[in-house]
Amino acid sequence: GSIAIAGAAVQWLRDNLGIISKASDVGELAGQVPDTGGVYFVPSFSGLFAPYWREDSRGVIVGLTQFTTKHHICRATLESVCWQSKEIIDVMNTESATPLLALKVDGGLTASDLCMQIQADLLGIAVDRPRMAETTALGAAVAAAVAVGDLELRRESATAGSARLVVTDTGAQVEFAAHTRFEPSVHPE
Repeated sequence: GSIAIAGAAVQWLRDNLGIISKASDVGELAGQVPDTGGVYFVPSFSGLFAPYWREDSRGVIVGLTQFTTKHHICRATLESVCWQSKEIIDVMNTESATPLLALKVDGGLTASDLCMQIQADLLGIAVDRPRMAETTALGAAVAAAVAVGDLELRRESATAGSARLVVTDTGAQVEFAAHTRFEPSVHPE
């Protein structure tokens, strides 16, 4: 599945609404309220991707009152990303014979402990955040280097059944093992 708007929703809060000055502010502001205050955000700026595939969908923020603050909107933004992920994972679990036991994440939003905890709570499974947030970009760079013969790689076992990628011609090690695990603090009924 694919989530069209995740980090871009945070950028939108910064660049279009001006309610945060840097992306990392979103988690800090969102953490200052216990919930969204009834605010819900569907950031379908360019349609909804999986599992709905509705290119005609447009974004919406609902539930605003005179008590709504930027804190509630920031929290609703983080929750919207987590709900999008949950919808895809629910479909994956339904259609596969093996339910997901943990979610390995990457990208800029993983810097928000609150976002990762919300995700773990919604899914009811552990969320593992790597030491390096941009593992997708790193993986693409490593794959390209291997493809052109600049790197030779081998797999080694590491703790907790994860793998450590070792770059043999430079001796550098790139570790994909999680450094932070977020366990669900609530369990879905």
